Amino acid sequence: MAELATIARPYAEALFRVAESGDLAGWSTFVGELAQVARLPEVESVATSPKVSRQQVVDLLLAAVKSPLAQGNAQAKNFVGMLAENHRLALLPEIAVQFDELKNAREGAADAHIVSAFPLEGEQLNDLVASLERKFQRKLKPTVEVDHSLIGGVRVTVGDEVLDTSVRARLASMQTALTA
Repeated sequence: MAELATIARPYAEALFRVAESGDLAGWSTFVGELAQVARLPEVESVATSPKVSRQQVVDLLLAAVKSPLAQGNAQAKNFVGMLAENHRLALLPEIAVQFDELKNAREGAADAHIVSAFPLEGEQLNDLVASLERKFQRKLKPTVEVDHSLIGGVRVTVGDEVLDTSVRARLASMQTALTA
């Protein structure tokens, strides 16, 4: 997938430069919604059909997105039109990922994927996020997933860094130490 990332990077950077002069959060929502729509097999089928014009594909994508930018923003329409003309609509999910990385870097933040053995909510989640923000020295935007196979503890992924304090990881570490 490195190839997709390489092709998507200039589009994400260009879109980010446009978004910096306006509503960065709005553009992030817009490109995220576009990515979700572009992932649908039905949309991919329509977009690659020779019977459907590029303008019809652009209109379809913009109509499927709830973001206010899709209704009446010339830059948003031009962006989707350029992707459609260049047969790059399949890159939208990767463009959205890279756009969010650029946005997070500008804001000094990062996405944190937290996998827990048990549901984390309220004060417990807030305390964990505060602790992780001190450790990683940046503002974190958490998403939480439950995986009962961890037995206990959490596994946190921030960018390319992984902090695994799960019981399963500790047992695997003990097994390695005992068999070595």
